[in-house]
Amino acid sequence: MELRLQRFIRTVLLLHICWLWSGQCLSVHFTNQQLLYVIRGQTLILHAQIELLDGEHVNKVTWDHVAKTSGMSSTLAEFPPKASDGRVTLEQQGATLKVPDFQAADAGVYTVTVTDQSGQRQSAQQTVQEYLAVHHVSVMVNVSHWVLHCMEAWGTEPIFTWLHEKVIVTEKVGHVSADGTSLHVSGGSFCGHFTCVVSNKLGHSSATYTAEACESTNRSMTAVVVFLLLILMLAAASLAFILWRRHRRGYNRRERLREPCEETL
Repeated sequence: MELRLQRFIRTVLLLHICWLWSGQCLSVHFTNQQLLYVIRGQTLILHAQIELLDGEHVNKVTWDHVAKTSGMSSTLAEFPPKASDGRVTLEQQGATLKVPDFQAADAGVYTVTVTDQSGQRQSAQQTVQEYLAVHHVSVMVNVSHWVLHCMEAWGTEPIFTWLHEKVIVTEKVGHVSADGTSLHVSGGSFCGHFTCVVSNKLGHSSATYTAEACESTNRSMTAVVVFLLLILMLAAASLAFILWRRHRRGYNRRERLREPCEETL
């Protein structure tokens, strides 16, 4: 329903433009107006939405490119076919541009210019950048406020994850900021190893901050076990001593009873 409504609104606007331009009706735009990222080696596909009234037709479509690295402008392809570097291709009567094996030099601004049979021209632009892996992750610490900050150099769409002793942090350890770059550590948990993992579609990288060693739960349990064993050993020794004393007392009594009997005889 939303797509139909958008098309209806564009048609109404196009009719209004036609009326203002005395019957010259042409519209061109990209569906996605946001910055487009492409992974190196993949195929860049740009599709322009070209809208005409019934009876109108496209006379020419031209695709131009301004490189991000050099700033140089060039015409990539035209429809009907005229100029092309042999690498890019056009489909759907020039509305779709395909650039295989995308490289850093292919990043930049792409402009499609459409000309109708009356000579009216309309253009639309799309900015394309290379999708970059994450690099140079580092962790900075504000000890006075118990806050850790994670930084990454230039990766595209980085996702931040925090670990404490190789386990994802919980509310007991602290809370992470909305963008994931900062970890506010609880007072009693500022110890051990804090690791920031930054990832995106191309992989991940990490950095670790090491604070003072945490009191080991295993060591505490070991100490408790040893303490209980000592108590049990002392109790057993005490019980053995008591039994030994009772045994000695009974033996001494029997000895004393024997002596009078022997004197009588």
